[in-house]
Amino acid sequence: MADKRERRDGGELRSVWLRPRRTSKEEPPLSLARIVVAVIAVLDEEGIERLTMRRLAERLGVMAPSLYWHVDTKDDLIDLAVDAIFGEQSPRGQGSLHWREDVIAVLSAWRATLLRHPWAAAVPARRRPAIGPNFLAQMEILQATLASAGFTGVRLSAATWALYNHVMGSASTESALQITDEERRVGQELLRAHRDRYPTLAAQGYLYDDDWDGSFTTGLTYLLDGLQAQLDRTA
Repeated sequence: MADKRERRDGGELRSVWLRPRRTSKEEPPLSLARIVVAVIAVLDEEGIERLTMRRLAERLGVMAPSLYWHVDTKDDLIDLAVDAIFGEQSPRGQGSLHWREDVIAVLSAWRATLLRHPWAAAVPARRRPAIGPNFLAQMEILQATLASAGFTGVRLSAATWALYNHVMGSASTESALQITDEERRVGQELLRAHRDRYPTLAAQGYLYDDDWDGSFTTGLTYLLDGLQAQLDRTA
């Protein structure tokens, strides 16, 4: 008999959000909520690379097989943790005088969440969709805000993903980049020594450019200006 968690076409349902929950007359050894709290703690303290079923079980004081009541893989744990952190911020409805203000509020909250949990910014690069209820609630707000501004069809999709990629890329780079003061100094000296090849990088202090907040805000302004221009063009 085919596994109930497989689609009829034989494709496996990899996402924890799409597979049916296990049911039994017996109570599970520990709750899913308790597992998720522990997963987030491990990820915050040690990162994705250090998360294993055994390490998580040790933290919870149970045997590793107890975890398999709720999840199948490490990826399931990460999917659950990602959705839980997006639940830390309450979904905001449309209440500003201009759609841009609502977009800025949503994306700024996303970025703050990702920076509180640096491991999460790299997760969207994996090949599993983020379709947990908390994340979908945030995406619904973003798309509903853009739709109310006048974006439809492919224009709505393009606007959504341009904004999504901006906040995810910004948070991912800020979280992942590790550079020492000495590396900045020596690296910038190298650029100046080769200013004939890299004149702009040498002149602009490329390796000292770490105004993350300013770059995020200015980049978002550029995107919103471009989106407003598209609306004005089709008005």
